[in-house]
Amino acid sequence: MVEAFALLLPHLDERQRRLVLGAAARVRGHGGIRLVAGVAGVAESTVSRGVRELELGEEPDGRVRAAGAGRKRLQDVDPDLVPALLALVEPDQRGDPESPLRWTVKSTRALAAELSRQGHRVGHDTVAALLKAEGFSLQGTSRTTEGARHPDRDAQFHYINDQVKTYLVDGQPVISVDAKKKETLGEYAVAGREWHRAGQPVRVRAHDFPEKGAQKAVPYGIYDIGADTGWVSVGCDGDTAAFAVATLRRWWDGEGRHRYPHATRLLITADAGGSNGYRVRAWKSELAAFAHESGLEVSVCHFPPGTSKWNKIEHRLFSQISINWRGRPLTSHEVVVSTIGATRTRTGLAVHAELDPGTYPTGVTVPDTVMARLPLAPHDWHGTWNYMLRPEPLAPPPPARPAEFGRFPAGDKLPAWLRHPSLTGLETPAFDDLVVRYRDYCTQHPPVLLPGKRPDGGPGAGTRRLSAADHLVVFLLQKRWSMTQAPLAEATGLSKSRIGATLRDAAPVLAALGHTVPTGGLTVTSTEQLAAIAGYSSPDQHH
Repeated sequence: MVEAFALLLPHLDERQRRLVLGAAARVRGHGGIRLVAGVAGVAESTVSRGVRELELGEEPDGRVRAAGAGRKRLQDVDPDLVPALLALVEPDQRGDPESPLRWTVKSTRALAAELSRQGHRVGHDTVAALLKAEGFSLQGTSRTTEGARHPDRDAQFHYINDQVKTYLVDGQPVISVDAKKKETLGEYAVAGREWHRAGQPVRVRAHDFPEKGAQKAVPYGIYDIGADTGWVSVGCDGDTAAFAVATLRRWWDGEGRHRYPHATRLLITADAGGSNGYRVRAWKSELAAFAHESGLEVSVCHFPPGTSKWNKIEHRLFSQISINWRGRPLTSHEVVVSTIGATRTRTGLAVHAELDPGTYPTGVTVPDTVMARLPLAPHDWHGTWNYMLRPEPLAPPPPARPAEFGRFPAGDKLPAWLRHPSLTGLETPAFDDLVVRYRDYCTQHPPVLLPGKRPDGGPGAGTRRLSAADHLVVFLLQKRWSMTQAPLAEATGLSKSRIGATLRDAAPVLAALGHTVPTGGLTVTSTEQLAAIAGYSSPDQHH
């Protein structure tokens, strides 16, 4: 019996040990309680309790001890404990808003320390149990607040949904487009975790500050809603409208036209901002060119401002890409392209990725004259967000006004001899070509004028407005011969203020055109010197 108890009793709980000992005592009969207690090394009262429990025949209830046994709960001993805890956790709803933990981290240890300071002796594990009992859990922030809601927000959602359904039923392609966040290439940390041997994580830089000149990867994606496929171009330059439409063109030529050989229309859903925003003129201009090239009638439906997360590409494509490269440093464009191209899902998503090494400069503007010629037709519902581009070329430009060329008058005001090739450093054909380029650039990039400022830059100019050729003559003479305003004013007949304004206007235009002025071999200080350089004995001797 001694060996049996030594082997069995350590594996039983208190109640089970009592029942086993009580059963052994009943089997022994009279004197069994004392005998079993002596052999097992327990108190006779313990064996007696086991005998009584067997005689009562109570069914097991899963408890080891009787109800009410053990130490009372802290919240029963201290009724003010839970209210004090809730006052610390929810200072805005309960208790004093000037709670000592209002602006500090509310860890269970910090809460326990503050409660103990208030006279409620409690440990951090008990605090955690009390919080769970009250329905609390550790939670992060929830991105649900969208800011101001446009009054047509829900109606636009329904409109987009109806358009998508109509296109899909007709067998026409429907795509969702957007640019993913730019990624800095190099040994930088990427959110997420991957399986590695213990103690052997991928080592990355201690700081995420990009190095000077660090390369960027600019992923622009297209998600085919009907086919559940993705196409991503990884750019090396700017996230511009030209890059967005270049990706669209690559998708159509490489995949879209083969999947939809009979397509006549294309529906694009996009968010309200970025390179494909509804206010971006370059986006509409580039789309018009694509529509004309492809022969497709291109319709665009934009999501209302602040609702880009509802765009399909965000949670059908970009989220899967982020999961696929989690915890993996993006060290090169090749790594980015390969990682995106390897993205798959159990539902069948497949992604094609490729590198776009092209350059897409920023700051490209589309003037009103070009916008007016686009084959663009707004939808009946909210034409700002919903519009269609017909597969047509640009409308012909309106005829030029005979009296003026945009902001420049038709006639030249300055003496013709000042255009002599020896003075300007340009032969006549080269000078005329520069005049045309200068005029076209100024037409496409009209100046932003302050209230009350004249378009010619000179107060009281009247009939003395300068032509594009006059602008160039003033600028070329000043730069080529290092002339001050006094002799330049004498030669041109212009005031010093007009000369200063002309120089300020012409400098950025010629810089944008990439024109450099060849310098002369001397500094001209008089009109007579200019005439001598041009081969005239005096300023009056010219043809």
